[in-house]
Amino acid sequence: MRQGSSEPVYFISVAARLVAVHPQTLRTYERLGLINPGRAASGVRLYSDRDIERLRQIQRLTQELGVNLAGVEIILNLLEDLEKLREENENLRNQLVHGPKALNPAPRREIEIRVDEG
Repeated sequence: MRQGSSEPVYFISVAARLVAVHPQTLRTYERLGLINPGRAASGVRLYSDRDIERLRQIQRLTQELGVNLAGVEIILNLLEDLEKLREENENLRNQLVHGPKALNPAPRREIEIRVDEG
C-alpha cells in the first residue's frame, strides 16, 4: 500500500477486506457521508489509501472506543479542522520567519491623548 496516496485504486471488495468489514458497511459509511470513494467511469467505487486509513480510523472509533456513527462524523470533522488549522499555523509561522520580508514587530509609538473637560 502506498502510504497516504489519494489515488483511488481498490475495488469495494478489496477495501472491505483490508479493513475487515462487509462491503455493505462501506456503502453505509458512504451513504452517511463518512467516506467518499472515487468512481471509475463505469460508476464502480474505487478506494484510495487515504480512504483505507479513514476507514480504519472509523473502525477504531466504533469498535475500540464504542463511538456511534454520528459521533464518528463529529470526531472526523473536528480532526480534519484541527489538521487544517495546524497546516495554516505552520504556513503562517514560515511566512513570519522566512517570508519575502521577515515580519518584524511594529515600532512602538507613544501617543498622548488629552481630554478637555469643559
